[in-house]
Amino acid sequence: MAKKPFILLTTSRRPTKNMRSFCRDLSHTFPNTVRTNRGKLSLEGVAEKALELDAEKAMIVERWKGGMGKIRFLDIGEEGLDSVPPLIYVRGVKLRRDFGENTPKRRRMKSLAVASSRKVPLKVKRLENALSEFFNIPILPFNEVINRKCEAAMQISTDQSNSIIVTFKLVPGLVEVGPQIRISHLVWELIG
Repeated sequence: MAKKPFILLTTSRRPTKNMRSFCRDLSHTFPNTVRTNRGKLSLEGVAEKALELDAEKAMIVERWKGGMGKIRFLDIGEEGLDSVPPLIYVRGVKLRRDFGENTPKRRRMKSLAVASSRKVPLKVKRLENALSEFFNIPILPFNEVINRKCEAAMQISTDQSNSIIVTFKLVPGLVEVGPQIRISHLVWELIG
C-alpha cells in the first residue's frame, strides 16, 4: 500500500485569531494534515520543519490586506519549496463554529473525497483536479462518496456572481459543517 503524503499546514507570520481558527478547521478536515505554528520561521525554515517532520507538501494560509487573503500550496524537496498551482485568493471564510451547535468542532475527518457533479464550469473542474492531486483524495460522483463510506465530501461550486465556493459536508446526510471558503480568484501561472 502506497504511503499517503503528509501535509504541513501553517500560516504567514503574525496570523489573526481567525486565521489560526481557519487553519485548525482545515487540519481537522483534510486527512494526513498536521498544523504547526510558524512563529518567526522563514520560508526556508518552513521547508526545514516540513523535512524534519517527514512532510512531502505544505499549505500556507497567508495574510493579505489585514486578514485572510491567500492559500499557497507547496511541494517540499531537498532543494526547498516549489510552488504548486493554484494560488488561491480568499474573499471570505465561514468557520466550523459558524455552522451551529450540531457541527463537530474538534472532529478529525479520516476520509475525504471531492464530490463532483458532471455539469460544472471548467474553472471548477480544474480546481477539483488540482485539490484532488495535492491532497491525494479521489474525485467521485455524489452517490459514490456515500457508497465508499467517506466521512466527508468536499464540494466546489459557483454562486450567482460566478464566484467559486468550497464547502465540506458530512456523509451520508451531506450536512454542511465547514469551513466554507469563498474564492476571489485563482492564479494558475506561478512565478518563482
